[in-house]
Amino acid sequence: MSVRDFMTKELITVTPDIRIFDAVDLMKKHTIHRLPVLKENQLVGLITEGVIQEAMPSKATSLSVYEINYLLNKTTVADCMIKEVETIEPDALLEDAIWTMRKNNIGVLPVVENKELVGIITNNDIFDAFLKITSYDSDGTRVIISIQEDHKGILARVAQTLADHDFSISTLVVNRTVEATYIEIQVDSKESKEIGDVLEKAGYTVVNAVITKPNHI
Repeated sequence: MSVRDFMTKELITVTPDIRIFDAVDLMKKHTIHRLPVLKENQLVGLITEGVIQEAMPSKATSLSVYEINYLLNKTTVADCMIKEVETIEPDALLEDAIWTMRKNNIGVLPVVENKELVGIITNNDIFDAFLKITSYDSDGTRVIISIQEDHKGILARVAQTLADHDFSISTLVVNRTVEATYIEIQVDSKESKEIGDVLEKAGYTVVNAVITKPNHI
């Protein structure tokens, strides 16, 4: 899966000359926490709630309320925006976005294609992607099996075992640990006991098999 599959395409942006107060109002209006900054349709920066907070005068300042408001009214996005912005291409792997965010300790990446801003992807978008990958919001059965001796073709055999009993796999995730390999499968059926029995009879160790219900998130 690529960044394009999960990025936000409906963008709210600002220009460098907009006042900080106006940027804050825009964030509140659209319930967002950061704004890409564009100049002549080119990405030149990023303004976030955290950056704005850092730009605010300290509580220990000797300035009067009038002086603080006057100062903030004169402060523009260009005065405090992040100018060196990490970006990513829309066709990059979702894992590339996660790695870049983790490496740079950030929660957002503007998505740029041919020097044009085409989207934005945040850590919340990544969370949504994970929920979709694991079919979290689907009816069916979540079954986890433990494989002590991993080998080629194991996934094909597990899938064939379920298919032979008319069970359809929605998603499948493999988690390899030091102790064992765990295969977590979302099956499009609520017959959790039958699914567990089928896999057990085929020689697999079933750790868990529970019915899942949509959470309508």
